[in-house]
Amino acid sequence: MLVVTQDTIRNAGVLETRSLPKKFFGRVALIPRQARPGLWARLLVEMQLLRYLAALIPFVFLAFSSSRMALPVTQAPLAMVLLIGFVEMKVLRLSDKGRARLMSEDEAARRLDTLAFRAKAVLRKIAAYRDVAEGELALVIEQSELARVTPLTLVSIQSARPQPHVLDLGPEERELIETELFGPDLTEKMVHHANLRDGQMIREVRIEARGISAHTRLAAWMEKRAMAQTETAEI
Repeated sequence: MLVVTQDTIRNAGVLETRSLPKKFFGRVALIPRQARPGLWARLLVEMQLLRYLAALIPFVFLAFSSSRMALPVTQAPLAMVLLIGFVEMKVLRLSDKGRARLMSEDEAARRLDTLAFRAKAVLRKIAAYRDVAEGELALVIEQSELARVTPLTLVSIQSARPQPHVLDLGPEERELIETELFGPDLTEKMVHHANLRDGQMIREVRIEARGISAHTRLAAWMEKRAMAQTETAEI
């Protein structure tokens, strides 16, 4: 999972938007500031051009392995297109029947309801942290449609006030998302399968800040204060 905000990506200009929800897959390339090798590799897989080149490796091998094969290989563009299409549509993605076999419709709905419940809890805490009193906050969870690789999840918090934008999240807010949105009983992979089954790879969960109770705001304030004291003690 990558929490998308100013402090986590180098090319922060891609966060600019005129409408919500802001989408990333297939539109912009994200460059993380700090990431594990696995995340970098997964982001590279998401680059369509690199996938196309990887699919054509057999043709390159044939062309260089035999001088007699070089000319036929270079004159077979249709075969190259067919191979790319096979890899993209059959190897990396699932057919409609394959999506339906992942789980029942009821199970997919249960997982997505659990995701929405957790997302709303995260949003309420962040709104309370920031003392947001009006307007809506939206937690946007976007996953790659590639099915047979490790799921890649982009999470951002977006708002239309005063204009559409992706919120700048602090360390404690990012930690809140990373620890409370997913867990052993609802992993990224479980949500990914539910999204594939449902045919929708982006989820947007909204709350109205005005509806957050005083108790929730007080609890969030106390939690934030405790975290700040812990960080101070460690320093």
